[in-house]
Amino acid sequence: MEAIGTLVCSKAGRDKGKRFVIVGIFDENHVLVADGELRKVSNPKKKKLKHLQFENRRVSEIEEWLTGDCGVADSKIRNAVQK
Repeated sequence: MEAIGTLVCSKAGRDKGKRFVIVGIFDENHVLVADGELRKVSNPKKKKLKHLQFENRRVSEIEEWLTGDCGVADSKIRNAVQK
């Protein structure tokens, strides 16, 4: 279920309880996450899948923002995470 744009919550580490959006897939056990505040899209955090709790929400526009020319605004990710 590790699709780009999926909202997740960290279950372990210093950022335990913090919400993120998946912005990339690193390998079969790791994804890249950003929250738009401390972890920006330009410097995402690598997290193990077993340390993430997946939510049933997805931000479908993220894929368009990542592949588009305009890039991803961290403010858009912040808004998605805070909702």
